Amino acid sequence: MQIGPHRLANHLFVAPMAGVTDRPFRQLCRRMGAGYAVSEMVTSRKDLWNSLKTSRRANHEGEQGPIAVQIAGTDAPMMAEAAAYNIARGAQIIDINMGCPAKKVCSKWAGSALMQDEPLALEIVEAVVAAAAPQGVPVTLKMRTGWCETEKNAVRIAQAAENAGVAMVTVHGRTREQGYKGAAEYTTIAAVKAALRIPVVANGDIDSPQKAKEVLALTGADAIMIGRAAQGRPWIFREIAHFLATGQELPAPTVAEASDWLVEHLLEHYSLYGSLTGMRTARKHIGWAVRDLPGGEDFRQAMNRLESCEAQIQALQQWFATLGADYERLPYLAKRESPPTMAATDNDDDDDDPKQQQE
Repeated sequence: MQIGPHRLANHLFVAPMAGVTDRPFRQLCRRMGAGYAVSEMVTSRKDLWNSLKTSRRANHEGEQGPIAVQIAGTDAPMMAEAAAYNIARGAQIIDINMGCPAKKVCSKWAGSALMQDEPLALEIVEAVVAAAAPQGVPVTLKMRTGWCETEKNAVRIAQAAENAGVAMVTVHGRTREQGYKGAAEYTTIAAVKAALRIPVVANGDIDSPQKAKEVLALTGADAIMIGRAAQGRPWIFREIAHFLATGQELPAPTVAEASDWLVEHLLEHYSLYGSLTGMRTARKHIGWAVRDLPGGEDFRQAMNRLESCEAQIQALQQWFATLGADYERLPYLAKRESPPTMAATDNDDDDDDPKQQQE
């Protein structure tokens, strides 16, 4: 699997998610078997580039390449400038957000709303490619199947993007109208794949090794992208890789392994965000990690009342130690479903929350 000059470790990708796929989370998923990870969106609004949140989103210190940054906006020159800005800060791949279904984004004609204005969408793609090409940086596009059930224009936009020089297209198998309701459909993704020469990535509802194999077969996609299913379960990537290679399910991680990985992730999280913000934003990651485990909900509620990073780590280690006395490996007691949006973040598989760009 290759994007421009960058050969990837495998075809299992981490989806960009607002408030989730920061550098520590991307690094964790890469350690757990993901071959590629896209950052949270960086706004094309120049007045926000020096904000604390944008600087955190553009932080790639120690991150394994290729560094992929997603940008979003509605103005072609501004998007081109945003691409150049992020390339100067280390981005090796630029991804254009044309998939966000959130009302606050679409009301400003960004995200998936661009699929309603194909000339503007193409103008933005051409401007970003023109800004990135002289630097040898490939541009990718993330989109939906269309605006609504009667306006599925993913194939047409994908073909135009390919002709404009885009190196890869990712399609989430829902329309903007669906948001994240109902089930993803893969027929449109298969049609996009059949129409293009460049790599096509399938996204949407991939939450198990079996589903990953099914989606690859149904779409013929070159890769799959996983978002919400990786929240609290970053080892899903190595589970999928093992299943695709052997046809057998990989045993769940040991309780001790999961505890060590989560603590390591949290320490990196605190380092990026600082003690106060780090402690608060870590709550969602801890909640996702324990939600399917015995006593997980009670622990989550108690943990949310803790007010220091040290207290979080201590409580987490104690809780996993108690769990480990009864189970060697993580006991999955119920089929994992798409996680609810938690108060600490507003996140989606492929999307950005502009509210989080504001101080």
